[in-house]
Amino acid sequence: MSTEPEPTSEDPTATVDAGPETPGTADEAGRTADVPVSDAHAGDADAGRPVGEGAGDAGTGGRGAASAGVPAAGAAPVAGEGATGPADGGVVGDAGSAGSDVESSGPGDSGGEGASGSPAGSVEGGGEAAQVSEAEAELAAQQVERERIARRKAEKQGPIDAGGKLSGTAADLLAAVRAVESGEKPAATVFGDPTPAPRRPAPETAPPPRPVWAEQAAGPAGPAPETVQAVRRVLAEGGAPETLAPQTAALLGEGAEEALRADPWQLLRVGGVRPEQADGFARALLGAACGPDDERRGRAVTVWLLEQAALAGHTALELPRLTDTLAQRGVPDPDAAVQSTLAEGEALAFQDAVEEPGARPGPASGGAGGTGAPDEDEDEERPVRVLIGLERFSLAEESLADGLARLVNSAPKQDGSAADWERAADSAQGAAADLIRAVAGHGLVLHTGGEASLAEPAALLRAARELGLRAWAAAPGPLGRDRFAAQPGGGTPPAAPGSDPTAPAPEGSAPVGPAAVTLAGLLAGTEGPGRDADGALDLDLLVVLDAPQLDVEAGALLVESLPDGARLVLAGDPAVLWSAGPGRVFADLLAARVCPQVASRRPDPGPLGELVSGIGIGELAQVDAPGKEVVIVPVRDAGEAVHRTVQLVADSVPRAIGVPAEDTQVITPGHGGAAGTRALNAALKQRLNPGPGRFGGFDPGDRVAYSPVPGRTLPGRVVKADAEGLHLSCAGETVVVPQERVERSVRHGWALTAHQAVGGRWPAVVVVLPGDAAQALSRPWIYTAFGRAVRHLSVVQGVEQALPRAVAEVPAKPRTTRLPVLLAPQVPVAD
Repeated sequence: MSTEPEPTSEDPTATVDAGPETPGTADEAGRTADVPVSDAHAGDADAGRPVGEGAGDAGTGGRGAASAGVPAAGAAPVAGEGATGPADGGVVGDAGSAGSDVESSGPGDSGGEGASGSPAGSVEGGGEAAQVSEAEAELAAQQVERERIARRKAEKQGPIDAGGKLSGTAADLLAAVRAVESGEKPAATVFGDPTPAPRRPAPETAPPPRPVWAEQAAGPAGPAPETVQAVRRVLAEGGAPETLAPQTAALLGEGAEEALRADPWQLLRVGGVRPEQADGFARALLGAACGPDDERRGRAVTVWLLEQAALAGHTALELPRLTDTLAQRGVPDPDAAVQSTLAEGEALAFQDAVEEPGARPGPASGGAGGTGAPDEDEDEERPVRVLIGLERFSLAEESLADGLARLVNSAPKQDGSAADWERAADSAQGAAADLIRAVAGHGLVLHTGGEASLAEPAALLRAARELGLRAWAAAPGPLGRDRFAAQPGGGTPPAAPGSDPTAPAPEGSAPVGPAAVTLAGLLAGTEGPGRDADGALDLDLLVVLDAPQLDVEAGALLVESLPDGARLVLAGDPAVLWSAGPGRVFADLLAARVCPQVASRRPDPGPLGELVSGIGIGELAQVDAPGKEVVIVPVRDAGEAVHRTVQLVADSVPRAIGVPAEDTQVITPGHGGAAGTRALNAALKQRLNPGPGRFGGFDPGDRVAYSPVPGRTLPGRVVKADAEGLHLSCAGETVVVPQERVERSVRHGWALTAHQAVGGRWPAVVVVLPGDAAQALSRPWIYTAFGRAVRHLSVVQGVEQALPRAVAEVPAKPRTTRLPVLLAPQVPVAD
């Protein structure tokens, strides 16, 4: 049973379609998502509704390509009977558990670099002494970034240049914030607070805890037992589940009991708690003193909505959207609630110029120290939009923009002569040569392409090492790292002079250390070159793989860690799902056109490559699949979808394709519903590794999805369980998950969502599309799911024509970010 509050019914007020900046949905697991989830999450959200028969009778025999909506010439269903039937599709409300609807993965191994949690256990490797786990490395890296952002905040002393061209509530709001931050007026005279608490420009203590990402605040040791016991008493008094006590105590710190009694809505900071649940808790503690107009409630709901926006990928929300949604949530004076949140320093206000479509964004001003100002000779007033963002993400986005501008505007270190670089480019082929030439003269370069294009960054890495550069590649997680290391040059020493950098290294040659590392390990110093005397990464060139999974916090930490004169290459496929954390760094940089962009011309091979490439441009093309590379399995309902999936994994694919069950990955849009990951994993476990589930529902041999931190998933297997915890094997490492963290950080992993799987590839993939998944589908989701297959793809198809319609008509949902606006005044447009 989950330790989170019971899920509530879907919020009837969360139905306003106000665009990508507007909160408006809730997932079935109790983890709230009042902002429409972007494609990085929407495709993975639990359906939260009964599965019907709406798919219609698509037939069970024949090719099924036309009726199924996936035109695949020569692709016939894999036959075979005797598979197990569907398992119990019941859904457990586990908002805090691993792989919850805001993906705990990483995307497979990507995304969510900025999100972190307490280390789940120690990592042991190869019989050596225990080493730092990826979770611990993540925590260390995030602590460095938080300290850096705190220092940046202390430097922000100037008043906010905002409100000059606004009118009405927006102008009053920004003028009030400007007056308070400049010291012209105390908060009491502006906001009418009887007990004002003026903002401190540089608080020495850590920022207030935040839900979801703030689980690392307690550190590995966790809260003191007496603190947890005191919180448990308060929770029981207010009618809240006592199982929330450890997480609440970790979030609120040593004085958690007093904090909850003084402000019961602090409970809303705990992941999975909804406003109506916090309201009930407050009524029980405060009695008649509790009311919807309580300033504490308005502030807490404002922060909560901004957190939900961050879960959906936004770094800020437009002020009108925020106030509209606050009104829907029963806040009588939304403007006052926003003002109070700003005065307490929990959010920042900005005004950004509104540009014509296709025009380059103008300079920004506001909250986090925006420096842009209109030209003196600009007579015509430009329209602006007012944005409200959480301080944490606002400062990270600004730090990211500053670091990227430093890279673009600085001359790279002169490693090798121009002639040397040109010779290296001449020895490469196609886009690899273009990439080498671009890197030779620029500090920041973007590289785009599919899976086959990984050969080009590998060629760059080998050429750079041949020239004597300290060159490294980093991926968001171990699956991406290992994929790149398998490329020629991805983990090999420099090539011999005059040789082709794209050619494999000589057999038997000794590598000069692994050239590919994980991003978390690189930043924490547990992998890669380490740091120099100044604290910067000790390297000359860094290639970041799977760059679309980079969020603003991870990006800020990365660019601030690079030394002066270093070169940074961001490489990835822009068509895949975006990061699990807030921001869309790679897409924003591509749109901003501030640096050279090299597009790979290397197509992914075979029928699968042809199919996925077509999806990327909005076409579900008919492909020849003579070797059964693509198979369509029409189904009528969710029960049949589960039955067919088990049949494919356990029998048909191993027999007809030659790929064993352990090398086949199932991908489905959501965790809930009768054909979500929970139901599929239950059925697959029953068939492939039946057992009593003695340790938290797991048995040795179970495939699992382990989430060391929210936003990252590592596929693995259960090795054993003992008093220390659940022993897993993940990406070649042994991870021990303590018993108290198993429920929250480990799920069965035969079936994943697309966002969890985005960092890896498998010999065979079975994509399950039950009838109720139609609304969750988008082009990026389908592109990502289908693109995980190397040799074989089976599509269990119950959505009929919704599949080609999603490919053609449903692109990625926009995210509200400020990176292009922040870059505009600092970086000229690249040619």
